[in-house]
Amino acid sequence: MNLSERREYPNEYLHRSSLKEDPFEQFQLWFDDATKTCQHEPNAMTLATATKDGRPSSRTVLLKELDDRGFVFYTNYRSRKAQEIAENPLGSLTFVWLEFPRQVLVEGEIKKVTREESQAYFSTRPRKSQIAALASEQGVVLGSQEDLQKEFEQAEKKYESREIPLPEDWGGYRLCPMAIEFWQGRRDRLHDRFLYRREGDVWVIERLSP
Repeated sequence: MNLSERREYPNEYLHRSSLKEDPFEQFQLWFDDATKTCQHEPNAMTLATATKDGRPSSRTVLLKELDDRGFVFYTNYRSRKAQEIAENPLGSLTFVWLEFPRQVLVEGEIKKVTREESQAYFSTRPRKSQIAALASEQGVVLGSQEDLQKEFEQAEKKYESREIPLPEDWGGYRLCPMAIEFWQGRRDRLHDRFLYRREGDVWVIERLSP
């Protein structure tokens, strides 16, 4: 297997003068570009968490909401990621849009959103996705796919003519950032990297060496 092949990036630039002072505004600009260009899940992000003793794990989740408080995703509260967040609330997110090429790295503290926020989002999900949230005990050892299908069908039948309730063990998390890095790939590996670092209520912007 040859893993030495390298791609030469186009000579795109990221200048300090072009950056927004607010990292959420800068992220929104890049996210809008990705939404217009990327064909598959531009809101996909790698969520990294760790146990209390520092054992890491990562997985891809979808960004569902964003405001000046942080980045929101939804999951089962009994999942591995949820257990790790309960032990160690510090985590990170990585967005990769290779079409540009760009990356955004977000680091901060992860907190549960309110029950009301989870209910509001759950109500917008397709009905079958709501049923799946009821049927699946995320991360639990499963005997077979047929067992999961049976749970799904039983839940579907139970709520055939009823509104599907928000599961008690399902909801959202918000990663509240302490640092956000924007990476722009450049020719000859002379990439542009800018770090927004929170100091109190102020964001300090620093250029990093690639």
